Amino acid sequence: MMQIGFILIIRMNSSSGQKGIYIMKVTDIKTFVVDCFRTNWVFVKVYTDAGITGVGEGTLEYKEKALIGAVEHIRSYLIGKDPTQIEKHYHDIYRDAYWRGGVVLMSALSAVETALWDILGKHLGVPVYQLLGGKVNEDCRIYVNGWFSGACEPKEFAEKARSVVDRGITAMKWDPFGKSYLQISNRDLDKAICCIAAVREAVGDKVDLLIEAHGRFDVPTAIKIAQEVAPFKPMFLEEPVPPNNLEALKAVREKSPVAISAGERLYTRYDYNELFHLRAADYIQPDVSHAGGIMELKKIAAIAEVNYIPFAPHNPSGPVANAATLQLAACCPNFCILEIMYSDVVYRSAVTDENLVYENGCIIIGDRPGLGIELNEAECLRHPYVEHNLRHYTGALTDIRPPENAFYFGERKKEDF
Repeated sequence: MMQIGFILIIRMNSSSGQKGIYIMKVTDIKTFVVDCFRTNWVFVKVYTDAGITGVGEGTLEYKEKALIGAVEHIRSYLIGKDPTQIEKHYHDIYRDAYWRGGVVLMSALSAVETALWDILGKHLGVPVYQLLGGKVNEDCRIYVNGWFSGACEPKEFAEKARSVVDRGITAMKWDPFGKSYLQISNRDLDKAICCIAAVREAVGDKVDLLIEAHGRFDVPTAIKIAQEVAPFKPMFLEEPVPPNNLEALKAVREKSPVAISAGERLYTRYDYNELFHLRAADYIQPDVSHAGGIMELKKIAAIAEVNYIPFAPHNPSGPVANAATLQLAACCPNFCILEIMYSDVVYRSAVTDENLVYENGCIIIGDRPGLGIELNEAECLRHPYVEHNLRHYTGALTDIRPPENAFYFGERKKEDF
């Protein structure tokens, strides 16, 4: 007898007539590295002897080969084990890494952990958010990134911003600071402020602007930038200083007239513990692909909740990471807003069966089991690894999409109701 929906499945032994306990086992883990123009998506797929598979994403910009090696180490540990013991596996893998943390190990662990949640949700026939307490949000507000692709001058940013708002988008983010590092000249700062002013004029006061700094300024420069952008009422200024000194981030926040967001390059609740202790940010931005996976982000969000800090996940990567982050948007009471890429390579829709629907500036959260997404392995193999490098200091910051790209989520139609 086999009763679907339970982890322990009872089967009759044909030779003895006795009943035995069957526990699902992991049989393999594979990585799929997919070129997506500005970087490579790194998807991880976990296979089981029950025929159920799970997917996760650890897209690590520009260090993909190191990530693949880290996944291989986790594979050696996980083969033959019960995929539903997610907390135990996370604990043991993290504990048994003598050199704990770091973006490579944590991205590998995040991807595998996410895939295990996908397996468990599919096995029980429920979305992952249902296993984490159920929905508190039916949809989630989004802000778009990448909408500015190819723009260089303020008027070009303004034109692109108008087309974004015409699609019903209510919040947008970009980095207007060129290739400056640590300091910025008055000339370049003036151009950045002109760019922000042009976009604000183009979209009006009802659209939220979020200003990205990519963690590249020193403390006095970051404070000066915060003061200069304040008249345009941004929702927040993101990562104004490099991520490896939270005291510096605190120093900026204490003198900034605008809210400060940070956290995409912090890993695990242990890193976040210091940020919360210092009260160094107004919004937190952990990334499900790097900070430890679904349960770790749920824990980080819970700590933020008791500190009355909004949860605004970092999410500029691929479709699997987006699906995982939507599970968290569904079940975290202090969820605020979700980053999402405005457009992508034209084959994004072929790599998975992603089906995003939005209305009124929000993505509708679905109810498919697990993460609600499946990977097309054959399509992944059609777009193999291509080496890409960081654009931020080369003058090519806005070259984020190929000339041919696609808007990949659409408005809810009447038949969807």
